[in-house]
Amino acid sequence: MADSIMSKAATMEIPINSNGDTGSLAGDDSLEQAAQIQWSLDEKDLQQVMVSGPNLNETSIVSGGYGGPAGGIIPTSSIKGSMHHSPSGSGLASEEVARGVAVEKLDSVKKWGINTYKCTKQMLSERFGRGSRTVDLELEAQIEVLRETKVKYEQVLRLATALISHFNNMVQTQQALGDSFADLSQKSPELQDEFGYNAETQKLLCKNGDSLLGAINFFVCSINTLINKTMEDTLLTIRLYEAARLEFDAYRSDLEELSLGPRDAAAAMRIDAAQQDYHLHRDKYERLRSDVTIKLKFLEENKVKVMHKQLLLFHNAISAYFAGNQQQLEQTLVQFNVKLKPGADKPSWLEEQ
Repeated sequence: MADSIMSKAATMEIPINSNGDTGSLAGDDSLEQAAQIQWSLDEKDLQQVMVSGPNLNETSIVSGGYGGPAGGIIPTSSIKGSMHHSPSGSGLASEEVARGVAVEKLDSVKKWGINTYKCTKQMLSERFGRGSRTVDLELEAQIEVLRETKVKYEQVLRLATALISHFNNMVQTQQALGDSFADLSQKSPELQDEFGYNAETQKLLCKNGDSLLGAINFFVCSINTLINKTMEDTLLTIRLYEAARLEFDAYRSDLEELSLGPRDAAAAMRIDAAQQDYHLHRDKYERLRSDVTIKLKFLEENKVKVMHKQLLLFHNAISAYFAGNQQQLEQTLVQFNVKLKPGADKPSWLEEQ
């Protein structure tokens, strides 16, 4: 009966007037009954769906479209799990890495602070005469000699550099004076010979002066290398040795203080840790002391070899220049492989004429 009523209601036309209101309908009673029957059926279907319908947490997505095969059904619960599991795992990994880096930095800062405190305490106790220090008398004497030698060599280097500056000014003045004499020799016929002799003399002095400047420059470069590279490298190792000595004495004093204290379980653990630090810094101190001893030996041999050659060069060049022995000056430059600066041995314009 309901189906016949619904089919009848579906074929009815609903006239609408110009104001949008429904007009008088034929068979209003039958239409109203059909609407009530349809409402009751829809209400029963909805209740049945609510009772026997699927769980929303287990809803599935059909990947094959409407009416597709069952193999295309993808449970949404697996999608939710994959969406929430991956970000949380990567976030935990990055957080663990950041925590590990922070702990490592904190440990390094802690160790640095403890070491700085112990070394400062040891240094102050040595300065005020309350602490003991490890002393190698022979090595300390060699280090003091090296520092004094370096100061004296630096004084020689400053004086030789000043000599180059002054002598270079003199050579440039002689060059200008020789050019003036040569110019006047051409413009003064009555004094042509006298001006010519002086021009030749100044030209020869300039040439010998350039040779002497080359020898002194070679001397200065060698002394500078000896001071600022060879000696400085040895002094750098000495500074590392002195820092290691201070650390060694600091941890040695710390171990001695702990050994004089009570001997409970906590104190025994601290003593064991102090002994490990003591042996570690003792090995470092002995290794650097051996390095300093070796470098001081090689430095002394190198210094004697270099200075023997450079002092002989300086003496022969100065003697030959002021004796006016040009041949001996040139032989000195050849003997010690001294290279003159480009253009130093170029003939003057007077020689080219």
